[in-house]
Amino acid sequence: MDTRKLGTDGPEVSALGLGAMGMSDLYGPADEAEGIATIHAAIDAGITMIDTGDFYGSGHNEMLIRDALRQRDRDDVVISVKFGSRRSPDGAFQPVPADTDPAAVKDRLAYTLRRLGTDHVDIYRPTRLNPNVPIEDTVGAIAEMVQAGYVRHIGLSEVGVATLRRAAAVHPISDLQIEYSLLSRGVEAEILPAARELGIGVTAYGVLSRGLLSGHWRPDRALTGGDFRGQVPRFQGENLAANLALVDALRTVAASIGATVAQVAVAWVASRGTDIVPLIGARRRDRLQESLAAADLVLDEAALRAIESAVPAGAAAGDRYPAQQMAVLDSER
Repeated sequence: MDTRKLGTDGPEVSALGLGAMGMSDLYGPADEAEGIATIHAAIDAGITMIDTGDFYGSGHNEMLIRDALRQRDRDDVVISVKFGSRRSPDGAFQPVPADTDPAAVKDRLAYTLRRLGTDHVDIYRPTRLNPNVPIEDTVGAIAEMVQAGYVRHIGLSEVGVATLRRAAAVHPISDLQIEYSLLSRGVEAEILPAARELGIGVTAYGVLSRGLLSGHWRPDRALTGGDFRGQVPRFQGENLAANLALVDALRTVAASIGATVAQVAVAWVASRGTDIVPLIGARRRDRLQESLAAADLVLDEAALRAIESAVPAGAAAGDRYPAQQMAVLDSER
């Protein structure tokens, strides 16, 4: 697989990365053995970047990755870890600001290193901005961990332009992780240009819009307990019907170029620039293999015009998160 460099000072990684969240959490019941097999298949296919969070499955996702990497060379993989969200024993997210003060940075990193079974994290990032903790303090604490050798690079997640600039003034930032897809293009107006000005790469999550752009979503699909998409406006009622109509239009375009909806959606994000690495959130090997084919899909100008005609910017119905979560996104301010 081709590689891309994350920003001016970040690591070189595969052109597609693997998002591991769904193997442990938030999309309903998951199969641990299949998750490990999917990680192995991704590495065998040339994927070198795996993204996780210390709160995915309340630590389970990190341990899953640890178990998968026991049969692989740890140094062949770039592990990206988000931290900061707090959870209660029943799995519920606590409605408090992200845990990003300097003491928390070091404490949470210590547990992450133990769960991953490694002596360093390749990219460490706060999952959200805490308005009560200056980003300079958070980045400064991670920078101390870089100096100590426990972290290789510093990333950010879902922050706006002002926060990007303040953080980059403290320490080089490898990449900004943010939702970016045909249905979520808010990053294009100001955030993406600023990241490029600052030499910061982008790792794009949600490239299949949590399944809406997979080409496999059915309007009558019943969501199981623990699947947070049941709270996401884009999956509700008239919004869902409108969004699936966009998918049907995209399906026609995909068929005309001999690809699937998912492949076109992933390839479109990858086409936005060589400084962008789409994260494939596959939980199963078959879904992974389908999306991996996007790495070889070249979209010419005619195809790009057809894709954006099928799914115009701003066409998505409903917000990408529930209202209370949208309200705390620094990237949406």
